[in-house]
Amino acid sequence: LHELNQTMDAEMESQQNHEIAMTNAATTIDANVVQSRILQSSSLAQAAAAEVDSDDEMGTDQPVFAKLNAMAERGGKVEYRRIRCPKHRYTPLRNDWEQILMPLVEFLKLQVRFNTKTRSIEMKTSSHTPDTGALQKGADFCSAYMLGFEVQDAVALLRLDDLYVEAFQVTDVKMLKGDHLSRAVGRVAGHDGKTRFAIENATRCRIVVADTRVNMLGSYANIRIARNAICDLILGAPPGKVYNSMRNVAKRMSERY
Repeated sequence: LHELNQTMDAEMESQQNHEIAMTNAATTIDANVVQSRILQSSSLAQAAAAEVDSDDEMGTDQPVFAKLNAMAERGGKVEYRRIRCPKHRYTPLRNDWEQILMPLVEFLKLQVRFNTKTRSIEMKTSSHTPDTGALQKGADFCSAYMLGFEVQDAVALLRLDDLYVEAFQVTDVKMLKGDHLSRAVGRVAGHDGKTRFAIENATRCRIVVADTRVNMLGSYANIRIARNAICDLILGAPPGKVYNSMRNVAKRMSERY
């Protein structure tokens, strides 16, 4: 029995020594192996970069397509616009026709004519029209002129993208009739247009007062300031108070720009 116990103890010690050797072999890290793995990963990265460079040299860039003109983008269809001419703008239109026609034809490449039967400006796109929005810009330009703006002011709609035209009736602000309505329009215009010019210079907008209709041309923020001032005048605010507010607005805008 004593010999049997000795043999069993010897076997258990040999098993423990073998397990210790296995654990040491698993946890021991050889510096040469680590260095070889680092070199292998760097070589793989260099090979991948070389493949990318070879793909670039072979000409796998994205294709570049030419810009389509307005007619080709619409599938070869021609678009039309028609702008009616009011009676009171017929004579100014006849006098300024060359100034109106020049930007529409030379810059927007539109085909334009004036229909004397319907008294309206008709325009359409052609194969020479470069931009799809050219027709809408031309229609906005003609519409602004029909509302009473000068050609030099309306041309800004063709050059800038952040300009808008807004119009409203004096009676939309307050229901006025008779002499009350006339006095409200007089307060908006001012003596010899002084009030209107003050609002225009302060807000950098263009304002046209046609009977009881007020038309404004400018950027969104400037139109909002001018509309608030005009609404105050319609509601009965004295012009001196509006002058002071416009002076403050002009000061803020000069500091901003």
